[in-house]
Amino acid sequence: MPDYIVDVSDEFFSQYDDQPKDIKKKFRKQLKLLKSNPKHKSLQIHRIEGTNFWEFYVDMGYRCIFKQEGSIYKLYYIGTHKLIDRI
Repeated sequence: MPDYIVDVSDEFFSQYDDQPKDIKKKFRKQLKLLKSNPKHKSLQIHRIEGTNFWEFYVDMGYRCIFKQEGSIYKLYYIGTHKLIDRI
């Protein structure tokens, strides 16, 4: 299965830095899955209703929000599920 390309927006880095250590570890695990198999069940990827953004689960309380263009996933936000309300 081909690897997918992950790009990161400028604002993503500061949000990532603000996350708890355990969330960063979970995110890195999920990021590996995204790059190798974006259809993996634990990612639970789906479009955020009414937007052109998508999300994947970091865990039950945290999400990563991205846009997809072909095989490129551009990450924009990481944070609690409340993050989706801002989109």
